[in-house]
Amino acid sequence: MSRGLAAAGALTLALLAGACAPQAPKGVSKSALDDAVSTAIGGPGTCVLIGEAGSGDVVYRYNTHTVCGRMLPSCLGGPNVTVQDVLGATAKGAAPRAASCPTTPDGSRGVGWSAGPIEGKPLVYAAAMEGDASLPGRVVTDRLANAFRKAGLQPR
Repeated sequence: MSRGLAAAGALTLALLAGACAPQAPKGVSKSALDDAVSTAIGGPGTCVLIGEAGSGDVVYRYNTHTVCGRMLPSCLGGPNVTVQDVLGATAKGAAPRAASCPTTPDGSRGVGWSAGPIEGKPLVYAAAMEGDASLPGRVVTDRLANAFRKAGLQPR
């Protein structure tokens, strides 16, 4: 196979994968939402998912599928979970979440969880910020509410 054909195949796969990625809730600019989330809690260990209430079908993802698919402590005493697990539970009516706990035995890294409904929309969100500078879950919740308002997702 020639290099040109291989490169064309790789480009096609990348474009197809990008086309399948969640963009943003209807009426909201993905770039504005990305910028607002990035400013509020962004980082290499941060994942934010927005999904439809009831089904949990993802309509927006901040960060990569790999980051969002990591198993992290639930901080609620249960087994480790992914952000998708938390989104699914929230979509089905689980109580809003604002929790934090260490992710390493020495406490040098932690995770801040936030999840709940999005005011005025039939949407829910789940977020995890993990790393050595993670914020507490309550702070993640407050900052995301402001980011959602800034991006036009929630009323001001």
